[in-house]
Amino acid sequence: MSNGPAPFFEIGKKAKDLLNKDYSFDHKFSLTTLSDAGLGLTATGVKIDQLFIGDISTQYRSGRTTVNVKVDTNSHVSTTITVNEIVTGLKTSFSFKIPDQKSGKLDLQYLHDRTAINSSIDMTPSPLLELAATIGTKELSLGAEVGFDSASASFAKYNAGIGYNKPDLSAALILADKGETLKASYVHLVNPKNGAAVAAEVTHRFSTNENNFTIGSFYALDPLTTVKTRFSNTGKVAALCQHQWRPKSFVTLSAEYDPKAATAHPRVGLAVALKP
Repeated sequence: MSNGPAPFFEIGKKAKDLLNKDYSFDHKFSLTTLSDAGLGLTATGVKIDQLFIGDISTQYRSGRTTVNVKVDTNSHVSTTITVNEIVTGLKTSFSFKIPDQKSGKLDLQYLHDRTAINSSIDMTPSPLLELAATIGTKELSLGAEVGFDSASASFAKYNAGIGYNKPDLSAALILADKGETLKASYVHLVNPKNGAAVAAEVTHRFSTNENNFTIGSFYALDPLTTVKTRFSNTGKVAALCQHQWRPKSFVTLSAEYDPKAATAHPRVGLAVALKP
């Protein structure tokens, strides 16, 4: 199954990760601990201006079953139960939130040598039904996704895309927002020795005839330190430096400057992730 196509949501993911992943312009701290019995505990806190948001999540694995429970500062409890390989290639998960009685959701994922299918349904009297499928191979895949709102008897979304992947490059073309937006992305590994890579994403909106683009880069200064940069056609510039100061523990410093912002001051964020 490793040679099969990736799920639809992973089309264009490599470029998206290079351009967006790990950028954070707030103050964030997380601590994760793992036990030999398969129980994991993660505490996360985020300071946004003067507001502090936190949550505590636990994960327990036993055989093919994984249970995730998260409690946030608003006393909301989110639970996800995932079962892998009920039959070959099938993964099932059920999630719900307390006290939200209408938050129940069932997700199914089926991976095959030539097909990847994802579906979800809300556990409500008038559910939202979502279905995504890709066909092809690990290198070339063609896919589409639809969402049907049974309450209004209308399509909530329909998108399509094609992805091409090689060890040193990845390209994607996605028609999104019900056909209103066309996105093209590309990422290329320039130097395998230091991981140097570049990526670009171009977006065209048919309704306004507006074009936007973002370009970015990735470079490893040494085996423990990486640097990323990002620039958009609006003039917004961002940079990130991430250092692994011990195995699986990272310190990430991000900065962004938007010349069109009201204050025109750069945003700076610090994220610390510890895994003892």
